[in-house]
Amino acid sequence: MKPPARPRTDHLEFAAALDRALTREGVSHVWSPHSVGTVLGLLATAASARTRDELVGLLGEDLPGQLTALDEAVAGADGLDLATLNGLYVPDDLPLRAAFADRVRSRTGAEVEGAAFRDDPEGVRERVNGKVSDVTRGLIPRLLPFGSVDPATRLLLVNALWVKMVWSEPFEVAATRERAFHAPDGRRRVATMHRTGRMPYASAAGWSMVSLEGEHDLALDVLLPDARPPALPPVTAEALTALYRGLRRTQVELALPRFAVDTDSALLEPLASLGVAEFATDAARFDGISEEPLRVDALLHQSVLRVDEKGAEGAAATAAVMVMAAAVPTAPVRFTVDRPFVVVLRRREAVLFLGRVTDPDDPGPAQD
Repeated sequence: MKPPARPRTDHLEFAAALDRALTREGVSHVWSPHSVGTVLGLLATAASARTRDELVGLLGEDLPGQLTALDEAVAGADGLDLATLNGLYVPDDLPLRAAFADRVRSRTGAEVEGAAFRDDPEGVRERVNGKVSDVTRGLIPRLLPFGSVDPATRLLLVNALWVKMVWSEPFEVAATRERAFHAPDGRRRVATMHRTGRMPYASAAGWSMVSLEGEHDLALDVLLPDARPPALPPVTAEALTALYRGLRRTQVELALPRFAVDTDSALLEPLASLGVAEFATDAARFDGISEEPLRVDALLHQSVLRVDEKGAEGAAATAAVMVMAAAVPTAPVRFTVDRPFVVVLRRREAVLFLGRVTDPDDPGPAQD
């Protein structure tokens, strides 16, 4: 099997930076660099002056290249269980730039639709939530909470993603058994899957990584720090790059917990900590969206990732709510995941999901 392509360096740098800002010591989380990166990337292409500089400082200069890579990562293929939405919802009285609308329409799963925010904000909220729920197969039923859309809303930019990955070599359900896991709150026993065989493995920059492959260029990477610190350390773009470059097929004796992670994040504060703040103020410049001054009022994100003996299923959604601005075989490598770990679900040049599991929550055995 041809190994999946490595993610782009600028995309890894963005993913690692925002992941550090989202990390809370001792707490599991998951988010989608693909989904958030798509929304921020589209906003950046329409921004100017300092607003653009801040976004480009986080995302990288090559916005067209990144958006193309993100779009190719969700391109359909026969037998691929993947769905996506890129939605732009605007009222009839917003003078929308044609170039921005066309840029959204060029994305996979795109739609540009009217939205009666002033007359029926709750109806718009329910309609968009329904679209996101459909795309994510019900895993994200309510991206937009009550009150997040009101008569002052001028634009919604929404991305949703769902993917289901089947391992090329499934784990045997009968081989799953409880074993010790060293969580931040102490040692406990968790349902752990086992498999021995040749699989991509790398060790670099203080981390070890095993890559579990699926069809259609999908892969789930599991990263363990070499040391056993009290808390799971942040993973850097440099470490990820070194690990991907070092991947080689090796005989591995793998023990991996079944797990499920579900995270709901408000992103304005984490982004502000990374220097992306002006786009949420009255100084925001989104001249490429409309002649009307706009700012981001909320940036909402939800993500779900489940891993069992058959494969992985992930769903994510991001919404930017905008308002008017006042202006060779050897002895097996033992890879026993018995302490907090990092997971990356990727396809082609994009990271679809990035998560940290500090205390696995068992979703139960794989179902037929």
